[in-house]
Amino acid sequence: MSETAAKTRANRPVLALAMGDPAGISSELTARLLSLPELRSAAHLIVIGDRRILDEGAEAAQIALDLDFRTVSDFSTGPAERPVFVDLGHLDPADVTRGEATLAGGIFATENFRFALRLANEGRVDGVCFTPFNKKAMRYAYPGYDDEIRFVSDVLPFKGKMREFNVLERIWNARVTSHIPLSAVSAHISEDAILAEVELTVACLRLAGIDNPKIAVAGLNPHAGDGGSFGMEEIEVIEPAVARAKAEGYAVEGPFPADTVFLRAVKEGFHAVLTMYHDQGQIAMKMMGFDKGVTMMGGLPFPLCTPAHGTAYDIAGRGTADVGASREAVLLAAKMAVRQAGLKETAHNTD
Repeated sequence: MSETAAKTRANRPVLALAMGDPAGISSELTARLLSLPELRSAAHLIVIGDRRILDEGAEAAQIALDLDFRTVSDFSTGPAERPVFVDLGHLDPADVTRGEATLAGGIFATENFRFALRLANEGRVDGVCFTPFNKKAMRYAYPGYDDEIRFVSDVLPFKGKMREFNVLERIWNARVTSHIPLSAVSAHISEDAILAEVELTVACLRLAGIDNPKIAVAGLNPHAGDGGSFGMEEIEVIEPAVARAKAEGYAVEGPFPADTVFLRAVKEGFHAVLTMYHDQGQIAMKMMGFDKGVTMMGGLPFPLCTPAHGTAYDIAGRGTADVGASREAVLLAAKMAVRQAGLKETAHNTD
């Protein structure tokens, strides 16, 4: 890569955008994203999918796709001023059953995602985004599919720690456990696990431009255990973990009762809430901003972002899908990619 191209990417990163499940609102959202001038200003978009599916999404959204972008069968060149659409030509719209999870839809989404991850792994893009997947359809196509983290771990050689974050403009949600049964949560909470999540959360917040992040930690039990009356995890595990995090210099407070921790976080200016399990944070975050929430996979060498909502089968094809969360996902990925590029450049210059 030339020095000029590297500088261009450092200020306006190249992002791969994989089209998601074709039976839902993903194609409509992709078309809407391509029409937003603020996204073109923030990043060079490389969209991956099937042009026929994109055209159907544009028709639903009532967007004329006589937009200034280039359609190719592969992406092998550097960033250009125009967005690029990589047409894999792998799904006939006649094979899509709107509002239904199918094998064909799962194959379409997994192939798009795999292609985008390959570009990131090869350093040809600086970040990856995708419009919503349907987990049932993904499992049809990829039986080992539990979630995006599992899929990424299988596709990429990266073996470090990844974790899912939910993001709103004013607050992030991290969690110690994620896609496991509620009955298994307590056994998976430890001082080391909590401290590792604090460290990763701080690193991701800094990539997003928050240099001195402040984190509120939720308890596990009702009233954060109420001094041991409703459980001992706060006393035996969570409080010692918070103390260790403070000793290492992190701005961490808690544990706070889960039913008020988000209210406290907003009022007192915390940047993130670390919850103990999936729904403890998800319910609060979606209540605060379902239409703008972003899911970010932290820990990878590149940002990976998607809207926090699902495929919305019930409104597929109606042209009413809100692009807000998808827009925020692309903008967050762009911001983090710029920051990550700056850190890499600093590290290179100090070697």
